[in-house]
Amino acid sequence: MTDDSLRTDLTDRASFGHWTGVTIRFSDEDNLGHVNNVAIAAYVEAGRTMLIHRFLLREKYPDLNYVLVHVEIDYLAEFRYPGIVDVGARVERVGTKSFATGYGLFSGEKCVATARSVNVFFDMVKRSSVAPPGDVRALLESANDAAVS
Repeated sequence: MTDDSLRTDLTDRASFGHWTGVTIRFSDEDNLGHVNNVAIAAYVEAGRTMLIHRFLLREKYPDLNYVLVHVEIDYLAEFRYPGIVDVGARVERVGTKSFATGYGLFSGEKCVATARSVNVFFDMVKRSSVAPPGDVRALLESANDAAVS
């Protein structure tokens, strides 16, 4: 169990150094006129994949990938089309075979959702979870220090 008092405040833009802008589509709205939960999950996915692919060293480890094993999303406020949602991303923990990441979704300056996920390193040839190579681990552990905008 994680002590919530030690968790990063995902509603604060300053918590993030990695950003992905996602265009809100007209079709992302539901019949209530706000962006729906499925679209928000896709925005989180965009932020997650852009963050992780920066650190996997795909050229060096072409068979190393990751699988999503847990995701949680908190919907904080409604927002609408048109616009851009800014997805802030950060690495929160690197484990033996897994890593956890956190996200804040912002419409303008307002945080409209937060998310956390856990991914497991996956060997595409062996079709099983694996420990990450040392250099990949080191990159993930320093990801928040070496933020890329």
